[in-house]
Amino acid sequence: MNIKDSSAMPIDIIDEQTTFTSADLCRSCAVEVEVIEALVEYGVLEPTGKKGHHWHFSSSSLRRTRITLSLQRDLGVNLAGAALALDLLEQIDELNARLRTREPKTRL
Repeated sequence: MNIKDSSAMPIDIIDEQTTFTSADLCRSCAVEVEVIEALVEYGVLEPTGKKGHHWHFSSSSLRRTRITLSLQRDLGVNLAGAALALDLLEQIDELNARLRTREPKTRL
């Protein structure tokens, strides 16, 4: 796997209906297709369609890929650990969102 330096990644604004091909995801995250295949193998990404160039990924795949790559690059976490950390981070976000909808707004 060859992870290219992506320290200057641009910020993309994407709606939830956007889908990506494998090539789109590779280009957006500056990685080789083998990296995307490994992310699928570890359950980080869930493509639709036939394997390889026919895969399509949801808009959340871009965010998941970038977070996983950041965990690997910045913290030295292996792919299995990054996949676990990503799942835990998403659970925390979900719980925080649920708490925000239940909490009354307080004035300072």
